[in-house]
Amino acid sequence: MKKPLAALLSLAVAPVLAHHGVAGVGAAALEGPGAPVESATSAVLPEGSTLLALKIDHAKFQRGRLARPDVEGDYSRFTMLGLGHGFTPWLSGYLFLPHNVKADESGGFKTKGWADVSVLGQIGFRHDGKSFSLVPKNESLDEMEDWHFTVFGGLTLPTGRPNYRLPDGSIDPGMSTGFGKPSYTLGLTATKMLSDKLTFNAEASTLWFRTHRYATDYTTGTDFTTRFGRELRLNGGLAYRLHTAPEKKLRTDLSLELQYLQLGRDVVDGVGEQGTGGRMLYAVPGVRVYWDRFSLAVGVKKAIWKNLNEQRLQQGAEGLEKYRLLISASMLF
Repeated sequence: MKKPLAALLSLAVAPVLAHHGVAGVGAAALEGPGAPVESATSAVLPEGSTLLALKIDHAKFQRGRLARPDVEGDYSRFTMLGLGHGFTPWLSGYLFLPHNVKADESGGFKTKGWADVSVLGQIGFRHDGKSFSLVPKNESLDEMEDWHFTVFGGLTLPTGRPNYRLPDGSIDPGMSTGFGKPSYTLGLTATKMLSDKLTFNAEASTLWFRTHRYATDYTTGTDFTTRFGRELRLNGGLAYRLHTAPEKKLRTDLSLELQYLQLGRDVVDGVGEQGTGGRMLYAVPGVRVYWDRFSLAVGVKKAIWKNLNEQRLQQGAEGLEKYRLLISASMLF
């Protein structure tokens, strides 16, 4: 049987947006383990429950680094609508519908539209100090203090527009709203309550793409192929339960994440493209508030270290943001 406060369990998915707008999964409880703002965690949805989620990732980029201001991106905004369902106590499934906006205000254009739909599955495990087992239907607060793990994986469906033309008739894959081919993600998470208020969370995940042949670029008169670089993410974080009011079903958490991202080079017509890829480390401080079955999280993401390939040629890329504002909200039914 669950203890009284554990019966208030309310999961809040936290989609992870990669630099192309691909989703990951995560969750947190009103009483029990906390969750970071962005990284995936080890909680699964209760059996038979359905979750609605909204995530906004607004990235404002540095400007004035390149000789031509008209090729410098101003901002990108990734909005993600999510639907999750707990099929069993240990298996959750998610469907995400992203909408992307990528703006170059100096160049006088903006690309926007619905992007590739993401489908994800998540399997939850628990380790009680002796053995691994699938997450059971009911967990006491003592059981929530055990190590929890998940394996998650999924893919995108090519529902966006890969051949999004800019005003001059060119096609820039980085400004389009679709990949043209499915992309794939696979990841692991680990979560442990270090105390009744402090939770440790870790995530390791990878995302890889397939080569797509784009339509004719009117500025060159030829078509071309592109494969985006593989992404590797290693995240770690702490969530601290600052305040809980059980009678109001209210909880407030503070969180701090460190996120390492390694991006491979994009490959154009079989050749690695200059000014793409690299390594960077982000810090993400944030706050998450739970009220009954509703959750709201806000965080600010900023690069604190970077080593980018041909960094002087890059702009509007990961690691060169002034900041990323992260907002997510969810409701469990």
